[in-house]
Amino acid sequence: MSDIKDHGPAPFVVDIEKDTLDNPNFRTTRWTGTNIQLTLMTIPVGGDIGLEVHETHDQFLRLEQGKGRVEMGPSKGQVDFKRDVSADWAVFVPAGHWHNITNTGDEPMKLYAIYGPPDHLHGTVHATQTDAENDPNEH
Repeated sequence: MSDIKDHGPAPFVVDIEKDTLDNPNFRTTRWTGTNIQLTLMTIPVGGDIGLEVHETHDQFLRLEQGKGRVEMGPSKGQVDFKRDVSADWAVFVPAGHWHNITNTGDEPMKLYAIYGPPDHLHGTVHATQTDAENDPNEH
């Protein structure tokens, strides 16, 4: 990725597959608007996004590379929806559902997420999951 900045809310056109595959970071916000946000993610082998919930907004995720295990549920203690996914699969997370995706493959998992409304501050870049966990602006 030659230009790793968040381009929102300016008009923006991108080869989403190439951008996602080229992303070296755990999380990179690529476009933050008023109502939606595009975030790219790279999950290392054996890693995960981390069990989380977005109380007020839905989320769309698409895997471009790798294999994973999706887990969702209505509460942190009841994550009973489980599906295996791979490249070209999409995941829809309803508002208020706890969710996680774990990389079960043998290569980094590359995906992008679209949130409505934005979930991360404009320009957020986390090189690692630890960086994301230590960011006081993250939930």
